[in-house]
Amino acid sequence: MAVPKKKTSNRKRNQRRATWNRKAHLAAQRAMSLGKAVLSGRAKGFHYPIDDDGDDEEES
Repeated sequence: MAVPKKKTSNRKRNQRRATWNRKAHLAAQRAMSLGKAVLSGRAKGFHYPIDDDGDDEEES
């Protein structure tokens, strides 16, 4: 027979939510920092392809 689960306390719920929000905030900060580094040219060890689509069209 199914038995209802015990209610999770507000403290535990808030703790889990705070952990989730903290992880999301750190990930957003890292992404923003990496984006700024790439745009400013300070990025060391981050390689990304440069598309030269304009050159291909001129040669055709």
